[in-house]
Amino acid sequence: MAQEHFYDVTVQWVSDRKGSMTSTVLDEQIEVATPPEFPKGMAGIWSPEHLLVAAVNSCLMTTFLAIAENSKLTFSTFTSKAVGKLEIVEGKYMISEITLIPTLEILSEDQRERAFKVLQKSEAACLISNSVKSRIIFQPQILVLAEEVVA
Repeated sequence: MAQEHFYDVTVQWVSDRKGSMTSTVLDEQIEVATPPEFPKGMAGIWSPEHLLVAAVNSCLMTTFLAIAENSKLTFSTFTSKAVGKLEIVEGKYMISEITLIPTLEILSEDQRERAFKVLQKSEAACLISNSVKSRIIFQPQILVLAEEVVA
């Protein structure tokens, strides 16, 4: 795999505090706007703040999927919630921390330790987390799929 990759994104102002985001390699357009917490912000539209948190969270998932596959870890579900904290730091707004709460469901208790290691390795290897200066708080949860009891 090449050592450099480039990802193009174009934003174009539409009206008010809203624009559209596209890429030459993607089919879908995404509407983006100032979040409603700010003057003239718009509810119900993806904001740069949502997209930053989503980038970290989706990177965790894709990194986990690759590492789990390479590690031959069997699991039944993976979901992850992420919450970004926006605050003023040294006089400037910034996403100061992002809490990642992945939940992994495994098939048996004897896989718990290995599953936890794969999750930890995934968080450490996530290139988006490694690219932002926000503090990343990692709170993995591992559930064991309940075995059905046959009567």
